[in-house]
Amino acid sequence: MRFHDRSQAGRNLADWFLEWPETGRLTDIVVLALPRGGVPVAAELARALNAPLDIQMVRKIGMPGRPELAVGAVVDDQPPVFEREKLEVLGLTEEELMPLADRERKDIRRRERRYRTGRPAPHLRGRSVILVDDGLATGTTARAALRHLREQHPRRLILAVPVGSPDVALELRDYADSVVCLHMPEHFRAISQWYAHFDEVGDTEIVDILRSFYATA
Repeated sequence: MRFHDRSQAGRNLADWFLEWPETGRLTDIVVLALPRGGVPVAAELARALNAPLDIQMVRKIGMPGRPELAVGAVVDDQPPVFEREKLEVLGLTEEELMPLADRERKDIRRRERRYRTGRPAPHLRGRSVILVDDGLATGTTARAALRHLREQHPRRLILAVPVGSPDVALELRDYADSVVCLHMPEHFRAISQWYAHFDEVGDTEIVDILRSFYATA
C-alpha cells in the first residue's frame, strides 16, 4: 500500500474508522494531530467523524551530531522524557542533552502560539481521544505524547497512523487502548517511502487547516 499524499492517507484512515464497530461506541471524540506531518492526515479523519481537530505538541530530542536519531522528546511545556536505554548505549547523559531539550521546548512555545492563535488546549478528561500522525518510525514522539495524554484521563486513547513499523506499532499498544495502523510493511525503513508525495508541511498550512476547524467550532 502506497499513499498519494497525506490527505489521501487520512481519507483511507477515515474509511477504516467508519467501518470499525468500535467507532460507534466512542463518545465526545477529539482528534489530535502530531505536527507537522500528522495535521493533514488528522484533518481528513476529523472531518469524516464530524469531530473537532486540535494539536498535540511534541518535539523529539536528537542525538548531538545526528539529529535524526531520537533519544528523547519534549511534550508541550513539560520536562523532557529521555530514552534511557539509548542514552546508555550511546554514552550520553540527560544533563548533556538538557540544552537541546530547552531549545525544543522554546520551539514548542513558539509554534503553539502560532498554531493555536490564542485558543486554549482542549479538555480531554472523559473524552475519546484519537492521536494521529503520518506514520510510525521509531515511535519516540508518539510514545511521549501517549504518556502525556494518558495523564489527562481520557475515556479512550487511540493512536491512528496510515503506516508504520510493525515492531513499533506492537510496542505502542502498551501506551494506548487501541493502535490503528493501516499498513505495517515487513521491511519498513522510512515513512516517506510509503508516500508518492511527502512534501514538508509548513506552518502556514497547519494554521489554515486548524482555522478551518476553529471557524466551525
